[in-house]
Amino acid sequence: MDNRIPIEDARKFINAKFPNCQAALLAGSVVRGEATATSDLDIVIFDGNLFAPYRESLIDNGWPIELFVHNLTSYRDFFQSDIERGVPSLVRMVSEGIILKGPDIIAPIKEEAKKLMEKGPEEWTEDLIVTKRYFLTDVLEDFIGSTNRAESIFIALTLANLSSEFVLRVNRKWIGKSKWIVRSHREYDEKFAERFTEAFDCFYKTDRKDKIIELVDGIMEPYGGRLFEGFSLGKIPGL
Repeated sequence: MDNRIPIEDARKFINAKFPNCQAALLAGSVVRGEATATSDLDIVIFDGNLFAPYRESLIDNGWPIELFVHNLTSYRDFFQSDIERGVPSLVRMVSEGIILKGPDIIAPIKEEAKKLMEKGPEEWTEDLIVTKRYFLTDVLEDFIGSTNRAESIFIALTLANLSSEFVLRVNRKWIGKSKWIVRSHREYDEKFAERFTEAFDCFYKTDRKDKIIELVDGIMEPYGGRLFEGFSLGKIPGL
């Protein structure tokens, strides 16, 4: 990516556009050493004078920049949302980010984020696990019964997302979307990540469903396996 230096360019951007902010950090793929030709700069700003947080996308010095602007308390609501959803969007950025400005202010926030990353997301209740089993079973049965190649492709996509969410959340691990599905699996268990990827790769290449079926059944088996009969949602007891 030519001769641009992410940290220096991010710091110049902060000094020019947010000179009065109390703190800032650079996060994302450029920090993790995973940058590609299309990578952007993820910059988190802390401005105590800001009334409400916001997100903004722009281009500066040839860099696509994703801005996440907070005051000194608004980030906590976003941390809590990450914990409830199981997706560590802001938590990961802050925990991994390189401090550009205001180390004394960011240091305790980074420490808070690191502890949350280590702790994992909110634990699923037994009732929620039952509900998730039911919907995962429903999609699995659709996949098994499908004889239409085009439909099966997209059923498999839904199955990948639901089964990934299930195995990670029941183990109190962070989940992800898109490329972060694989990355989250690797953080959880390298061997499982390989088996998961292989199962879906095999189907997309050869139409073989057996590896996906075995994988998904194995994920649900410790929690009672497939679920259909007896499941209800929203029913008032006694009626």
